Amino acid sequence: MSELTLRAEKLDGADELAGLRDRFVLDEGVYLDGNSLGALPANVPDHIGEVVRRQWGELRIRSWTEGGWWTAPERVGDRIAPLVGAAPGQVVVGDSTSVNVFKALVAAVRMARQDGAGERDEILVDATTFPSDGYIAQSAARMTGCALRPVTPAEVPGALTARTAAVLLNHVDYRTGRLHDLPSLTAAVHAVGAYAVWDLCHSAGALPVGLDEHGVRLAVGCTYKYLNGGPGSPAFLYVRRDVQDRFDSPLPGWNSHAEPFGMRPGYEPAAGALRGRVGTPDILSLLALEAALGVWDGVPVEAVRAKSLALTDFFLECVDAYVPAGRVESLTPAAHEERGSQVALRCPDAGEAMKRLIERGVVGDFRHPDVLRFGFTPLYVGFADADRAARVLAEVLA
Repeated sequence: MSELTLRAEKLDGADELAGLRDRFVLDEGVYLDGNSLGALPANVPDHIGEVVRRQWGELRIRSWTEGGWWTAPERVGDRIAPLVGAAPGQVVVGDSTSVNVFKALVAAVRMARQDGAGERDEILVDATTFPSDGYIAQSAARMTGCALRPVTPAEVPGALTARTAAVLLNHVDYRTGRLHDLPSLTAAVHAVGAYAVWDLCHSAGALPVGLDEHGVRLAVGCTYKYLNGGPGSPAFLYVRRDVQDRFDSPLPGWNSHAEPFGMRPGYEPAAGALRGRVGTPDILSLLALEAALGVWDGVPVEAVRAKSLALTDFFLECVDAYVPAGRVESLTPAAHEERGSQVALRCPDAGEAMKRLIERGVVGDFRHPDVLRFGFTPLYVGFADADRAARVLAEVLA
């Protein structure tokens, strides 16, 4: 048994989060794709069975009130809020990440223009962003009459001008796992009178975000990665309390109306983060997410972050020890302050290598053209998993 394997056993034995693995449905393999789809929390199937049988099957329409369906978007939002550093009443759950990005970005431009400082006819977008965010930014720019300028996050401070209305940024780069400096970038954007919109898809549930602490006004994120909400589970929208009364959604719907059952032809937005709602929420997915969030009971996100960094450090050490020299190159920053909760390795034959890894029970994913991605979800991934994954990778690439 190698020194690294022995060390993995000791680290797992001392891990205060190790027992959380029992809260999930897992097999004997190594699941390192929680940055695409989180594992199934063990309590979800029975809960959803009860929702279907009793709330839908027996109570039927009464469940909108008696089952709490109507208030679920903000109730579940308040469950997510502490995981992203937000006080209650600022997070609403519903729709997809793309839809929420569109709401937030258009609202950001509108608020910047309401502030009355300058022409505000430009949107900056992260040039390395997930494609869908880029598509949404293009549409939002057309809708608001703005020019769209792609820049890397590092270039944002130098690219900001008095014409900048909004800036759409990713907290963690989906390809490389690079963590961007949310506090300083937010401050720079706000200093010129613009609004930052943060995409938290690869950071929510993986590390402390500190939305309230760092003065973020608008943020969105998915719930099916590190929050383990299930495939296609609804996304969340954060609207800081002090801008909620000016949040002008481009998608006003009856669910965000001040009197949703008044059925009036004129739209009057509800107070607070509720104006981020649109239409009828996806109740089954929403309640599955609510149950899934139970795995976080008693778990501080700071402890998750500490284990995440230790896991990714250890995995990189194992890769360096086991994998033949020159076969892979890490794209993930070595510095902790620049790293999310994944490791990205460049490999010339990455697609075939990942296929063979999965056949051997090590599940990560492949990003075109040459990137192997391994997501580390500390709630259910251990150090022995990291050691085994690196060993199998070495055998596949030998």
